[in-house]
Amino acid sequence: MASNRKLGKRTDQRVQLVYSQASALLWYGKLTTTLERAKEVRKVAEKMITLAIRTYDDVVEVQKAKTNLKNEKIMVDFVNDGPRKLAARRRMLADLQNIPELQGDKEKKAAYKARTKDIKCPLIEKIFRVHAPKYDARAKELGQGGGYTRILKLSNRRGDDAKEVILELV
Repeated sequence: MASNRKLGKRTDQRVQLVYSQASALLWYGKLTTTLERAKEVRKVAEKMITLAIRTYDDVVEVQKAKTNLKNEKIMVDFVNDGPRKLAARRRMLADLQNIPELQGDKEKKAAYKARTKDIKCPLIEKIFRVHAPKYDARAKELGQGGGYTRILKLSNRRGDDAKEVILELV
């Protein structure tokens, strides 16, 4: 993350702040912050979405032999990540924070566990399964890439008169 904005923080704090806010933006779809922070978070979020768009359809189908309860060998089909998608997934895991999936208000614990059983990193899965296909279709429709976020300006903050904005996914 090369930037000329220091945001009033040390380097390690600034990098952590930007990546944690980018994670929150990609998870919730909307974020309220200052204008300078929003511009930095936008760079990171758009790069992650672009990385996902380029690699989300790189999958490999594999057959593995499994033994069932009767000691019979059965061939089972699996869908694994291809090399490009795996590298992109690892890059996202290194940079973004993992936000845990929340249990619904009236959802039972067993239903929650069954729903989240196969998902180890919910944010990364959401990027690959929801954002990447949506923005890939949008890019093909409009004939352009990028522009996945927008900044809506609000009034200045009362305490320090900082310019507040809403950063959201388009």
